[in-house]
Amino acid sequence: MRTLCASTLIGEFFVIGFAGLVAMKDPDLSMATVWTVCGVAMVLSVLLCGMISRPGGIQLGWVLQIGLVLSGFVVPVMFFLGACFAGLWWASVHFGGTMDRNKARWAEERAAQEQSPA
Repeated sequence: MRTLCASTLIGEFFVIGFAGLVAMKDPDLSMATVWTVCGVAMVLSVLLCGMISRPGGIQLGWVLQIGLVLSGFVVPVMFFLGACFAGLWWASVHFGGTMDRNKARWAEERAAQEQSPA
């Protein structure tokens, strides 16, 4: 699960940065505000790569996904991109967890086969 989730988060890192460049064009937003918000989100996405397997890591990832979708109120295309990344996050968590369970089961089966007499 870590690999899939981390890949999604690194992709989000770049999308958040590009969204910040688009948001800078809005005359109602100051550059400091845009880059403070984008910078915090970008740092969070990188830090979450290492926190995925820790308690609350997946939940923080969902918070980032919600923030990404809500950023569509500033950069409208982010409604679409945020929804796409939320779908990728769900798939990473769901299928990554399935892969982890299958790996654990296969390792147990292999260990049982090695311990049983031939």
